[in-house]
Amino acid sequence: MFWNAVLQVGIFLAIVTAVSVPLGLYMARVFAHEPAFLDPLLEPIERLIYRVCRVRPGAEMTWAEYAVSMLLFSMIGMLVLYAMQRLQALLPLNPQKFAGVAPDLAFNTAASFTTNTNWQAYGGETTMSYLTQMAGLAFHNFVSAAAGIAIAIAVIRGFVRRNAKTLGNFWVDLTRAALWVLLPIALVFALVLVWQGVPDNFNPYVHVKTLAGAEQLIAEGPVASQEIIKELGTNGGGFFNANSSHPYENPTPLTDLLELVAMFAIGAGLTHTFGQMAGDRRQGWALFGAMALLFLLGVTPAIWSEQRGNPQFAALGLNQSATAGQAGGNMEGKETRFGIIDSALWATVTTDTSCGAVNSMHDSFTPLGGLVALVNMQIGEIIFGGVGSGLYGMLVMAVLAVFIAGLMVGRTPEYLGKKIEGREMKLAMLFILMFPAVILLPAAVAVATKAGLAGITNPGPHGFSQILYAYTEAAANNGSAFAGLNANTFFYNTTLAFVMLFGRFMMKIPVLALAGSLAAKKAAPPSAGTFPTNGAIFVVLLIGVILIVAALTFFPADALGPIVEHLAMMQGKLY
Repeated sequence: MFWNAVLQVGIFLAIVTAVSVPLGLYMARVFAHEPAFLDPLLEPIERLIYRVCRVRPGAEMTWAEYAVSMLLFSMIGMLVLYAMQRLQALLPLNPQKFAGVAPDLAFNTAASFTTNTNWQAYGGETTMSYLTQMAGLAFHNFVSAAAGIAIAIAVIRGFVRRNAKTLGNFWVDLTRAALWVLLPIALVFALVLVWQGVPDNFNPYVHVKTLAGAEQLIAEGPVASQEIIKELGTNGGGFFNANSSHPYENPTPLTDLLELVAMFAIGAGLTHTFGQMAGDRRQGWALFGAMALLFLLGVTPAIWSEQRGNPQFAALGLNQSATAGQAGGNMEGKETRFGIIDSALWATVTTDTSCGAVNSMHDSFTPLGGLVALVNMQIGEIIFGGVGSGLYGMLVMAVLAVFIAGLMVGRTPEYLGKKIEGREMKLAMLFILMFPAVILLPAAVAVATKAGLAGITNPGPHGFSQILYAYTEAAANNGSAFAGLNANTFFYNTTLAFVMLFGRFMMKIPVLALAGSLAAKKAAPPSAGTFPTNGAIFVVLLIGVILIVAALTFFPADALGPIVEHLAMMQGKLY
């Protein structure tokens, strides 16, 4: 099984590396308005959009104007999605005649898809009409991802521009991210999914009679068109409640691999976009290398822990070793089509990014397997991360790393030739400290109130892990879950919605302000005392800083959940 794991992970990472370079360089051309092969087809559409929306594409924005535009666009989109859910019983394309969504659930879902989280406290095939799925949820899968890419491009400009007051135009970046990047890739991949057996239609659900004589209702609908953008845009919301473990969302080994690659593709590509726009592609490779190493540090213990299984079963004489006749290990909550290695790989990838799509149930993972998924989000979704958010989160950590390096050698820290001074560090620390605050404070409220405790389905440390995981994924805009938590209540719908909104928008403001501050600075040429940020030493320092910050902020909470659960399991105790 060891070589099987090495082969699967190695092939996957090799494909991601190969895809990320041309995609990253392509995005650099698109956002620099350099010629790209889709220009003849898309430029007329782009001009029409600007004319209809009265956008002045040549007018650039300060960081504050950019942030306001992003917030207004997101707020209006959220209100429209809320109204669409509440009124779906009166709207067309509802062959199942679903009723309007309850107010608190509609608020939670609108916040979820607007923030690129796609947390679902409902079953998609039993709650949302085709119109809501396509014009509401799938639409937000595109525009929330496009907004994340736009923010990342604006932040890159802030890091690489000199003596500038502007970061670009939000409306132009949003439009180009959707037209040139997301739509073409999603169109091609959706056709591949249809070829592989994923449905995409407007048919009513099918009533069938099983061989045993029972009645069964088989859900279908516009699945393929939503499936690919949920992975590519690191959204994660499934058409079906079973998400990507459902054979209509993920029917074959090929679709499983393509969906995995799609989750990492844009986040990995943006590192090379950064290097190209910075004029030093080694800068991009340094960030890519740090992300890849952190990915390997997570996927290795996840696979090991799940393949090892539960030692309490071994004590009962049950054989958990992998043989020709059985998968071995911990198969609870996993699809037999994918097995342990692919399930652990998927869990790692989906929590490295802000995707949240799952092909197995994280609530059934071993304590250490669940801890890997939790820690991946707690370090800030920067291991390739969400589209856009992964890159700018990593750049903030890079600023902190060079600041620490400067303290160690007694020199003013620099990044890309720009001095990192008091204002930049205050903004970076605001970004870093806000994240644990929006997780730990509401989680503490949940475990101290009856409304929060009522959602726990497993007593003891695992129940605490369920709550901690829920608020972590909400703040990280991930959307996966320890699904044993009963989250479709007024308390959780409301509190998780606000955490999603704060985790998405309140963290974008300081990073845009940081970019605006750096854009106004001059860049000094490197000297003998300059700390290089494009080599192995910087990569090691960056990884160390990321892990230390995560441990300082989250280790006490993790110790109360998955860590103590693992120790109890090893001692033969059950909760």
